[in-house]
Amino acid sequence: MRFAGKVAAASWRILMLSLLWTPVMGKDDTSKLLSVTKFTRPPLNINYFEDSDVVIFHDVEERNIYRLDDETNKWDVVKDIPSGYSALLIRHPFESKTAFVLTQDTTHYKTTDRGKTWTKFSSGTYPSPYQAQSLVFHADDPERIIFNGIRCEGLWCDGEEAMYTLDGFKSVKQLRMGTSGCWWAKTNKEFTTGDKDRDLSRVLCITSDPLSLFKEQQRLAISDSFFAKEDGSQQEFEPNLDTNKGVSGIVNLAPVKKFILVAAASQNSDEMALFVTDDTIRWHRAMFPSGDSHDHSHQINQESYTVLESTNYSIQVDVLTSHPSKPMGVLFTSNSNGTFFTENAPYTNRNAKGLVDFEKISGIQGIFLINTVENGKAVNEDAADKIIITQITYDDGRTLHEIKAGDERIHLHSVTQIDNVGRMFSSPAPGLVMGNGNTGKSLTSFADSNLYVSDDAGLTWKKALDGPHKYEFGDSGSVLVAIKDSIKEDIKELSYSLDHGDKWESVALPDDLAIKPLILTTTPDSTSLKFLLLGVKDGEYQMIIMDFSTLGKSKCDKDKDMENWFARVDADGKPTCIMGHKQTYRRRKKTADCFVMSGFVDPVAETEDCECTDDDFECDFNFQRDPEDRTVCNKIGSIPIPEGSCPKGSEGKFKGSSGWRLIPGNTCKRKDGSQKDDLVEHECSEGGSSDGGSKAPDTPATGELSHKIVEFDAKFEDFEKFYLDRGDLSQGNDETVIVRPIERTGTGMIAQNALWRTTDHGKSWSRILEKEEIHNIYQHDYFKEVVFFTTKTEKVIYTIDRGQSFHTFEAPVKAATSVASIHFHPDKKDWLIWVGEKCDDISGSTPCYREAMLTTDRGDNWKTLQRFVEKCEFTGHSAYKFKDRSQKQIVCLVMKEEKTDAEKTIVTSNDFFDEDKTYFNGTVTNMATMSEFILISIDDTKDGGLQALASVNGKDFEAARFPYNFDATHQSSYTVLDSSTHAINLFVGTSSKEGHRHGSIIKSNSNGTTYVLSASHVNSDDIGYVDFEKVAGLEGLVLINAVANPDDKSGKKKVQTKISHNDGSEWSYLAPPRKDSEGKSYKCSSSEGDKNCALHLQSYTDRDDKRRTYGVSSAIGLLFGVGNVGSQLEADKEADTFMSSDGGITWRSIKKGHWTWKYGDQGNIIVLVQRATHGNGMKTKTISYSTDEGTTWKDYQFSDKEVTVVDITTVQAGTSRNFLLWCKPDSGKPFAVNLDFTGLTDKVCKSIEDSDSDYYLWSPKHPKQDDDCLFGHVAKYLRKKTDRSCYNSQGLQRLYEYDDCECSRRDYECAYNFELDNHGQCSLVSGLKPLSGQEWCTMNPNETTWYEPTGYRRVPLTTCSGGKEWDKTSKEHPCEGYEKEFERKHRTSGVAIFFAIVVPICVAGAVGWWVYRNWNGKFGQIRLGDNSSTFDSDQPWIKYPVIGISAVAAVVATLPLIATSLWRAGFGAYERIRGERSGGWLSGNSTRRFTTRDSFARGRGDYSMVDDDEGELLGEDSDEEV
Repeated sequence: MRFAGKVAAASWRILMLSLLWTPVMGKDDTSKLLSVTKFTRPPLNINYFEDSDVVIFHDVEERNIYRLDDETNKWDVVKDIPSGYSALLIRHPFESKTAFVLTQDTTHYKTTDRGKTWTKFSSGTYPSPYQAQSLVFHADDPERIIFNGIRCEGLWCDGEEAMYTLDGFKSVKQLRMGTSGCWWAKTNKEFTTGDKDRDLSRVLCITSDPLSLFKEQQRLAISDSFFAKEDGSQQEFEPNLDTNKGVSGIVNLAPVKKFILVAAASQNSDEMALFVTDDTIRWHRAMFPSGDSHDHSHQINQESYTVLESTNYSIQVDVLTSHPSKPMGVLFTSNSNGTFFTENAPYTNRNAKGLVDFEKISGIQGIFLINTVENGKAVNEDAADKIIITQITYDDGRTLHEIKAGDERIHLHSVTQIDNVGRMFSSPAPGLVMGNGNTGKSLTSFADSNLYVSDDAGLTWKKALDGPHKYEFGDSGSVLVAIKDSIKEDIKELSYSLDHGDKWESVALPDDLAIKPLILTTTPDSTSLKFLLLGVKDGEYQMIIMDFSTLGKSKCDKDKDMENWFARVDADGKPTCIMGHKQTYRRRKKTADCFVMSGFVDPVAETEDCECTDDDFECDFNFQRDPEDRTVCNKIGSIPIPEGSCPKGSEGKFKGSSGWRLIPGNTCKRKDGSQKDDLVEHECSEGGSSDGGSKAPDTPATGELSHKIVEFDAKFEDFEKFYLDRGDLSQGNDETVIVRPIERTGTGMIAQNALWRTTDHGKSWSRILEKEEIHNIYQHDYFKEVVFFTTKTEKVIYTIDRGQSFHTFEAPVKAATSVASIHFHPDKKDWLIWVGEKCDDISGSTPCYREAMLTTDRGDNWKTLQRFVEKCEFTGHSAYKFKDRSQKQIVCLVMKEEKTDAEKTIVTSNDFFDEDKTYFNGTVTNMATMSEFILISIDDTKDGGLQALASVNGKDFEAARFPYNFDATHQSSYTVLDSSTHAINLFVGTSSKEGHRHGSIIKSNSNGTTYVLSASHVNSDDIGYVDFEKVAGLEGLVLINAVANPDDKSGKKKVQTKISHNDGSEWSYLAPPRKDSEGKSYKCSSSEGDKNCALHLQSYTDRDDKRRTYGVSSAIGLLFGVGNVGSQLEADKEADTFMSSDGGITWRSIKKGHWTWKYGDQGNIIVLVQRATHGNGMKTKTISYSTDEGTTWKDYQFSDKEVTVVDITTVQAGTSRNFLLWCKPDSGKPFAVNLDFTGLTDKVCKSIEDSDSDYYLWSPKHPKQDDDCLFGHVAKYLRKKTDRSCYNSQGLQRLYEYDDCECSRRDYECAYNFELDNHGQCSLVSGLKPLSGQEWCTMNPNETTWYEPTGYRRVPLTTCSGGKEWDKTSKEHPCEGYEKEFERKHRTSGVAIFFAIVVPICVAGAVGWWVYRNWNGKFGQIRLGDNSSTFDSDQPWIKYPVIGISAVAAVVATLPLIATSLWRAGFGAYERIRGERSGGWLSGNSTRRFTTRDSFARGRGDYSMVDDDEGELLGEDSDEEV
């Protein structure tokens, strides 16, 4: 993707601009102070070069850069950059004279003389539109720069990468492919790794997973060698962010002063984790108070935290804790290493963009202004309007105070209502502060505010000017400038003060100019006497320069005109301590009639440390100030237990925090004796984990599991269950479940209006929402802690914290009855689509229709998306980076006309239907989404059936091209199956007879347009379920049940199970075990499985509960199934239970009969129970479990009497060590049994890096392959050794590593209109044609070239690199419109021709000369001790013939090379004239120079350079025989 916008700019428009530059000079005294320049377009991104008055700005419409010369005060367009090419202006933060202009290409521009001249440089890649920082600068070496880019091929931009330079872009090298942003460790001056060499070279990158599109799989990688490759491996390491392991889900990195923060997200949860380091070696999780004694949450959620302006000694973070429509937060400050955070201020005022009303007073330690919401609790609970007040702190937020002008309290508008550029209140001018605000009890509207000034760092204030103003500081505080704010073009003057705001002078704008002020600014250090004012008048932009040096004042005398100013004084004016020290500045006396004119030198403070007092301490982590007694810190959470303490769990004592800590950054001198923050003794039972978590040390294991039974007062015996799972990175440890009793019927279910909730996985339950009448329950599809409860009215109840609290909103219309009412966005928790039923009351008639509404603030505000809709879905996703598919994209199936019986079509929008709206040109019958694909079906009027169309961007739909043996009669129904492997798996019904339904599964290419047959006669039931299942966690492992007798329409279907290890390219039977669980042999046997004897398993059409899958993603390689050994799948009464521990290659019988399974502790625990199914009223009182991958089994009795087990459940990811059995007795109430396996072991499994690790590495295999390569790589997963007794830590990443393989035949499948022949090769179907080049280019608009069909296409899932690319062994051609690019790509250079001709001749001559010089003049003679020669080699008749023979021999040996080179040069020129190349469709005479687009998408950066001459040199053009 490139930067948006037009590139070209008309030269006449630039000429017009130059004519409009008219300096306006007044005739009175102000003529020397002000000058005006007019622009027709808005000057944006105004940048001062540091330590100068030189300004540049970016005209984003024309894409040009303008420069203001500090000597002439004239604006000039930069000439060295081509007009219309400037896309982004970036000033170097550590080199005051340097700036960069990035284009939308790979050529960019740099200045090192403050914009006077610009030179171009190449980045080697395009700027990435997905990164906030295109350029990342090294804080110590200004020449070291990282370029965050994206690889582009033709129109396709995919696969982010980073480049780097060590010499200011004189040269550039690739840093790493597959990145999502890279940073120098030394991005800030304050940061250090502790080693100079590491400081210079260490780089941190967020790296993407080539096997996944999703951010949850991103990781952090560090390198000290610029990710160099040695022996084929990348020189990098993953830091142990979380104690002793790495963390996946890295979404952001932020250098903050001397710290680096990394944010991580986990799947199915909104909760985030922050990790902090001050050296990149030791990392800690940022821990926030865990107590619940407050009325606001301390949980860090995605997009809910703002890192504020921090200090060298601590980090300050504001966390959103309120509803998004009325945002409020909590301010936290860390300790000195950024680990433990304490609460400073609740209910901080925020806005929807994440900006917080917070600003430090520049240059003075410990002082900041903050706006808080006085009635925060009422705003949260009752949706009251905010009452905002302003406070100031002198101790970095530990205590807050009112600010006053005289005796009146004032409140100031802050960052959330920013009205200018730069800092809000202060500047480097010592002690000078300004702000717009009002007196009274709280902050009022901005229009009613006045300008206030303080010259003592906010301690006292005075009113300066009436009305709101834009303001700036200059000459180190000697000059204050302000201009009144207005929404009209009616401001004719500006004001300035030379005495700290006591008196103000007004200056009229030249020529009676009246403007609407936009920006008032000056140099960032506020030392200049020049200011810039930007305003607008009649559509023209007025740039006004104010130069106070024209007033002619003298430079201040350092003794007479300057004074000491103390950051804080007592009532007697004596300096007092702030943050443990006194701080003193030299600044101009406010009555002095002079200018400082410091020459861009920032003020420097002098400090003197004070002795420590109680004011220098604050409450420690998990302690909070007592509201009644501020000298006491109350414990509100567990106290971290140091490593090695409390070895016996909750028994014993440990030394921990006293509740106090020295305020980070406080420099006070400690007194002798005991200290306020000395460690004190605590009971181990009061402690938590050493990383600050709330969980106390594990109680020693008993070696036994336990259970607890809880009865329910329910009318029904079954339950609807919602597991509100926590993410892997969750700081809590509750396991929350919400249930309600139900009875399943033939048409659906009936629910009892009663809800229960547990937080300990069923050990205890409590009723919730008892007074509400709940109709439907919707758990968020992507954030599992969020649940919505609809009622029979418009009232909707919801929880976002696993039921800890509940909130409500009013839906815009009543919920629709026959479709889902709520649709969720995959990235944004608060974005919802509501589909409801709206009825009009017209003359007694009430016609009704469906209406889709959108909210982006969780129900507070709604907008109509579409009326007369069938359904609407969010199709925008952060993982799907397709052109024309934004994160706001919504696709709706709507009526063409606003009436209920109208035909339907698709409408798509990328901006919530504000302006962008694209209708599909045709009638659509239905739509579906699966992974990145959007599919629709239309009536095919030509063939009388249905036609499928697919899109990856939601706007451009391409008709699906089905395999040759599909005709119109087949296209009667479609089912979109799991398509998580970058290809659509589509079930096409081919037999619709009741009881005999089956069809074919066809598989698409990567954009969903051409299909090949994957499997025929796949079983389906009359409801529409298909016996097709992708095994979670293992790539490409698929099981199907196929009908072996498809032509038998009268008899019973003969169903057989087949398995594919390569995503449906090849199928085989399941190899049956030799003996059953009792050791008895089966009636038939087969080593690999065949049509007469194989293992057959029940699938979707046989399951009562469709959620019962063979495996889960956390239990890698473990599969369970119910079925039988024989020639076909038999009835359930004949079924036994089988297991595979190697990904389905081998199976063993483990239990007789039908058992239901669940996995726990990521596969370490397997629980089996005999569950009642339809027609089988099985009863039991025991379960069976295994902790060694099913090698041995133990029974456990959970009930005195046999009962009917309705269900067994656990956390969906299979990570818990608790399970629930749902039971009904013969008489009495239904009950649930909690099975707790935590007592089996208290030992956490040792990591794979440990010398005595509890894990081994396991790789999935293909049974017919000798190696472990699947889909182009060898994946290695962590599995617990079966003889170890330990449990997995939360967040264990199963995929340990993978290595790419060279491409081979198994990485390719048959292309469109090709099929496997009897020799296993892909051959063209008789009578059919392959796709033409034009068709292929049309269907793949991102490609610029095409290859003559070889019969093969790359499997979308493969990541192979190198080797043989089976789809590119033929001749390459340019797509239409890309002929010139193709020619440049394949042209033989003149240099190559020169060397190909000259070098062989030179070599021939050299060889001849060597033979001549070394020939001893004797033919066939060996004589010892004879120095004479029969022939004199120096004789001309001997000498020159020898040279000639040698030269001829050498030249003959090189003739093939010369001939080939000349032929290629000549033929290449001929082709460029003729415009085509010879060769047949399948000639295979061409080689491909570059890897495929897929390699970019999967993070591959290495090109496969192939010598075009290799075949001729070693093949047909060589006469040599070996």
